[in-house]
Amino acid sequence: MHARPAGRRRGLALAVPLVLVLGAWNNLVVPRLPGGAYVATNLIATAVLLGAARAAGLSRAELGLDPRRVGAGLRWGGAFAAVVVAGCAAGVAVPATRPLFADARVAGAGAAELAHDVLVRIPLGTVLWEETAFRGVLLAVLARLLAPRTAVVASALLFGVWHVRPTASAVAANDLAGGAAAQALLVALGCLVTVGAGLLFAWLRVRSGSLLAPVLLHLATNTSGLLAAAVAQR
Repeated sequence: MHARPAGRRRGLALAVPLVLVLGAWNNLVVPRLPGGAYVATNLIATAVLLGAARAAGLSRAELGLDPRRVGAGLRWGGAFAAVVVAGCAAGVAVPATRPLFADARVAGAGAAELAHDVLVRIPLGTVLWEETAFRGVLLAVLARLLAPRTAVVASALLFGVWHVRPTASAVAANDLAGGAAAQALLVALGCLVTVGAGLLFAWLRVRSGSLLAPVLLHLATNTSGLLAAAVAQR
């Protein structure tokens, strides 16, 4: 069902700056943050974005924050998260597949640094901000302006753009390609994978009616992937 004209106008007023900010944030803003400011900055951005969304008239249900849908979010998100955790554990336990999880970016990371990443940086600095921005506010705004499936696809494509710089950093850190063309191809492929993840996260959000579902899957993916990489790197 399409939003009323007033709702569409407010949605459009928020959609344009939101798309521009999200397109630039992870690629241009985050690299320029001072050391140690990542989590705090993203928490502030999360609060500001939610405030703007509520001011634009988006309801808790539209944002995936309806308390009545928490149970569904737990069920759907928990089920998918369990599969991811089990897959990472099995993959890193088998010698033949363990090297696939290696990541030079975690080389030399101590227990304290890994604990901080798993307990603070990933859940508060990454997952909360990204899910609020993409599967919460952006998806809700686009749903007021576009057909449901188009809104999901558009949010996933922007999620892929969001990951251009991190993917390029991973390719460079792990020396995965020699020439510039090969590096660009790997970055493009990595971002396409991220688009696929964005589609799955958005589907979970819509299917469960709760932002908690993609939050749990996203959290499980990032934390279990980091821990698997730490084990494989050693």
